[in-house]
Amino acid sequence: MKSIFFIIIGLLNCSAFNAQELETLIGEALNNNPEIKKFELQYRIASEKVNEANTLPNTEFGVGYFVSEPETRTGAQRFKVSAKQMLPAFGAITAKENYISALADTKYEDIVIAKRKLMASVSQSYYNLYANKAKQEVFAENIKLLETYETLALTSVEVGKASAVDVLRLQMRQNEIQQLQAVLNQQFLSEQTNFNKLLNRDKTITVNVIDELDLPSEDFEINTENLALHPELLKYDKLYQSVEQSELLNQKESNPMIGFGLDYIAVSERPNMNFSDNGKDIVMPTVSVSIPIFNKTYKSQTKQNELQQKEVLAQKQDRLNTLETLLDKAINDRIAARISHVTQTKNLKQAKDAEEILIKSYETGTIDFNDVLDIQELQLKFQMNQIEAVKMYYLQTTLINYLTQQ
Repeated sequence: MKSIFFIIIGLLNCSAFNAQELETLIGEALNNNPEIKKFELQYRIASEKVNEANTLPNTEFGVGYFVSEPETRTGAQRFKVSAKQMLPAFGAITAKENYISALADTKYEDIVIAKRKLMASVSQSYYNLYANKAKQEVFAENIKLLETYETLALTSVEVGKASAVDVLRLQMRQNEIQQLQAVLNQQFLSEQTNFNKLLNRDKTITVNVIDELDLPSEDFEINTENLALHPELLKYDKLYQSVEQSELLNQKESNPMIGFGLDYIAVSERPNMNFSDNGKDIVMPTVSVSIPIFNKTYKSQTKQNELQQKEVLAQKQDRLNTLETLLDKAINDRIAARISHVTQTKNLKQAKDAEEILIKSYETGTIDFNDVLDIQELQLKFQMNQIEAVKMYYLQTTLINYLTQQ
């Protein structure tokens, strides 16, 4: 888990303070998230069942009263008290402990998987918040830019070099961007609620995200072989082992059980008779054997275990195929995000160059406000695409981390 911390934080091209802040937020989520606590409690319950398995079958006690007292040579039998303890086949208790312990191991993998997913979810939500905030800032800058253009247009109207329609068109564009900014703000609040709930805290707590996030100069190396050691796949290995232990337990339980007991029978003295064993109580040790003669249950369980092992292997292969597909898509999408970021950066520079040309044209009195709006719209589009490319890069990096980091 710590290695994933360092990979995620290392990707942040920002101050140490901001990197530490995200690491702290992830740590808070791991400590407070109720789903993690749920899986931890399930694991503790499963582990406790090992103690439950380390017991013998219930000791049987019996009491019988002779309604019609049978007469024996030494007297009439009045009542009978018996006790019996069955002992499982040798190694059966250990096999049961191993089986339950194997089940507990599968629960532990649920904890590991849940923590990985939570770390990825917190990071992805954080990047969504960053992108939203960055877009709002771009909108704010564009609104100010349009206000500047509006001032130029009003001046041009006064000298007869522009019409009132140009001013109205600029104002409508401002209104449109203000609307988009307001919608983004609402989306930010929704994502902030999602983020806070991942940390299991009040939804109204303000989340302070990084001010600037850019792509690293180089991508970190991806070891695709680590995918085979992913906890989602290791869980199937643990399930397979639990079925193996279940079959060992089944074989042990199919063996005969031996029992030891003791019967005590109270005998009354025979009246008017005098001999050495008159009224002597009866004490009788007993031995019993439980043999599963009709053992179709155990044979059926063996067959079920064989089929279940095949099912687990099929499930593991299916999940491996899915994870490999996800990893390949994440790698390619991250490459595409970097390509898009490079392209949008070039386009944005060219759009700014075009904007400068328009401003210089105004100085000569030949500004066309239709061109101004077109260039402004292009700039906004390129800036939004650039932010999306950065967000996509980090979202895919988070997914790659989830799949490959150990």
